[in-house]
Amino acid sequence: MSRTPERSPEPVREHPAVAKVAAALTAAGLTASVEGIRFLPQAARTAVQAADALGIGVGAIANSLVFRMTTADGGAEPLLVLTSGAHRADTAILATLTGASRVGRADPDFVRAHTGQVIGGVAPVGHPARITTLVDDALRAYDTVWAAAGHPNTVFPTTFDGLVALTGGRAATVSTVATDATDSRTGRSAPR
Repeated sequence: MSRTPERSPEPVREHPAVAKVAAALTAAGLTASVEGIRFLPQAARTAVQAADALGIGVGAIANSLVFRMTTADGGAEPLLVLTSGAHRADTAILATLTGASRVGRADPDFVRAHTGQVIGGVAPVGHPARITTLVDDALRAYDTVWAAAGHPNTVFPTTFDGLVALTGGRAATVSTVATDATDSRTGRSAPR
């Protein structure tokens, strides 16, 4: 009779996407971010859920939003927008900032193909290839910002400057990236 192997008490720690994020943070010299990776007891698929799990304001959550950019030649490329959890990105403005003919919502398959991660746990790094990235300047207001670490149950701490350096992102002002705030009464926010 064969025995069922014991499960790891926290299988998320061994998740390949989390390992890739940790490796990218290590390569960037962000040891404190690697050491600060937190494994949440429940999935935090929105900025509000992540903020609640950490006991912090939603604005300090760096949402990793992946969009589908349509290029002038009709091709499709990913666009990663790191917004404060208190804001929503405006796709028309994102198209203007990137020079894309259109920026729209990406479906789960597109997100996974370009990041290797699932919606709700997309990290700013750890992707198969570098993605064009914009970083919401509103994140600069926080000494520490938290981003997903490749799985819906994981987050890591960093800084605004750390996010920009880590992703090669362009800092964009709030007025050019975001147009409205998350409704704190309903908790409605975009997936991170």
